[in-house]
Order: sequence, then structure tokens, then C-alpha cells
Amino acid sequence: MTYLRFALAALIVCLLGCNETGNPKTAKKIAKLALKDNDFAISDTSKYKSEIQKLMRSLLVWAEDGKSVPDLLPFVINRKDSTVTGFDLSKLKAIDDSLKNTGFFSKEFINNYNQIIQLLDKRMKSKEIEPFSTGEIPPFGFNTDADPWCDCQDVPYDGENAFSVGANLVEVHIIELKNESGKMYWTWGNLPKDVSPDWRTVTYKFNVKKEGGKWKISYLQGFDIKRA
Repeated sequence: MTYLRFALAALIVCLLGCNETGNPKTAKKIAKLALKDNDFAISDTSKYKSEIQKLMRSLLVWAEDGKSVPDLLPFVINRKDSTVTGFDLSKLKAIDDSLKNTGFFSKEFINNYNQIIQLLDKRMKSKEIEPFSTGEIPPFGFNTDADPWCDCQDVPYDGENAFSVGANLVEVHIIELKNESGKMYWTWGNLPKDVSPDWRTVTYKFNVKKEGGKWKISYLQGFDIKRA
């Protein structure tokens, strides 16, 4: 990919810069843009797909285990009546660090999560979202009625470790995959023969980006700020 990128830039410079009627400055600008845009579509996706599938499966197992998963809703609670009045934004740094330390998430994902919490806090402060009891389901669509990591309440498998088994069967599908980024979705894999047909149509969208040479999650459907 790098060779093709530089070859393209050199060709542009030659065609425009070497031409007597061409503008060398324009050629240099175009070449600079060509060098900058290195996120090409790739033809052989098998290796990248395998890496991304492993990433997603590992993320889901981590999320289900829960031992190192931070509390995504750092509520401020009125101890007198046990009502939620807002969010403790001072806790975001620690949550961000926990997410970063997993190695699963890009800066874009973590920033998007922060925007969700800040938006919800703003809506509570303006009374657009009224205070609610800690025993109630929060009146907003993030991390409430469904697990944001899978957008699910259940899994189509049986057994004591049904989720972990299911997570390791997740199949990743490519919507668009480039050298440095991708749009994907996953489905539950190896479904039991007697499973409800509804499970066969379940999809979960996510995006990936390369940071430091490694694929990381940049977007998850369950963390869509539009839901908040």
C-alpha cells in the first residue's frame, strides 16, 4: 500500500509539475494530499477480518466477565431520598483509563462515550430528564433496557457459560474494510437448530480503526449517542 501511495504521488508531480503549462505548486499540493490519504480499500480481507473478529470476541467476553468493566453510568445520588440527580463527571477520567487499558478501544470511541455522559448530565441539569429513583429504570436509552456491549438481554445459547460460549461464536461480516478503518457488523454464529428464527436476523454494527498498528473499536451500535 505504501509503495502504491508514493508511486501515485510521484506520477501526479510528473504530470503536473513537469508540464510547462502546469503549476508546480498545484502539483505539490495534490501530491501531499495523495500521501496523506493512505486508507485504501483492500482486496484480501481475510487476515484483517480474522484480527477484527478476535478483537470483537475478546471484547464481548471481557464485557460479560464484568470484573474490570467500569460503571458506565456514574450517577450523582441524593442520599436523602435515593434519587439520581445527575452524573459525576469527575469520574470520567478513571472510566476512560479503564477503557483505554483494555487495548480494545480507540480514542474516538472513548470520546464518544464521554459525549453521551456529558449530554445526559446536561439534560438532567436542565430538567429535560427528571430525577429518578435508583430502583427505577433510567428514563433514557443508554445502558438501561439492554446491554450496550451486545444490545441484548439474552443470548441464543444454553448452559452456565452461555454468553461466553456465544461470544466465542460471534461471526464478523464486512460492510467496508480499508487499510486503516472498517465498517462491520456481527451475528451470533453456530446457532442451535431449534433456536428461534429471530436470532438468525440479529445484527450488531460496529466500526474499527487502526491505532498504533492495531485494530481498535471506534464505534459500537449500543453506544450510539443518538440513543441518549
